[in-house]
Amino acid sequence: MPSQDGIALSMFMQNTLTRLMRLPLISIALIQGWALGGGAEFTTACDFRLMTKESNIRFVHKEIGIVPSWGGATRLVEIIGSRQALKVLTGALKLDSQKALNLRMVEEVLQSSDETQCLEEAKEWLKQFIDGPPEVIRALKKSVTAGKELCFEEALQVERDLLGTLWGGPANIEAIARRGKYCK
Repeated sequence: MPSQDGIALSMFMQNTLTRLMRLPLISIALIQGWALGGGAEFTTACDFRLMTKESNIRFVHKEIGIVPSWGGATRLVEIIGSRQALKVLTGALKLDSQKALNLRMVEEVLQSSDETQCLEEAKEWLKQFIDGPPEVIRALKKSVTAGKELCFEEALQVERDLLGTLWGGPANIEAIARRGKYCK
């Protein structure tokens, strides 16, 4: 396979996973079983990761003579830091659910391993983040994305712009009416 084919695939997948990461919604990777190679890279594009007890995350790229190229290595550094990312990427540190939790690669190890039950557990876990007006949740996600990707001044401008879309809007007016103490 010519190297330009690999580069084309890399560009396509970097674009796809970056678009996933930038979606104005909160995303969770639910890892049930093994997330290998591209699957491991995919998990890094999500805002949060949950695992079942028996799950594993492995960046196996070294074993097949390549490096992660879908953005997984870059995002992994952001998630767990450069030293730990190097251990994981070289295979020196294998991420079972407990190690992933200890490294803060995942937020939680779910109690159930049953496919249906762990999906319900994940949905329940997600509720804490999405309870509220959808337009506010989307704006919060956009603000966090801007803070990660843009220079400081540009990220501040995004925050101001987002506030401009919400201030005096239905969610803001309703919240103020419900909680008069914020008006003081």
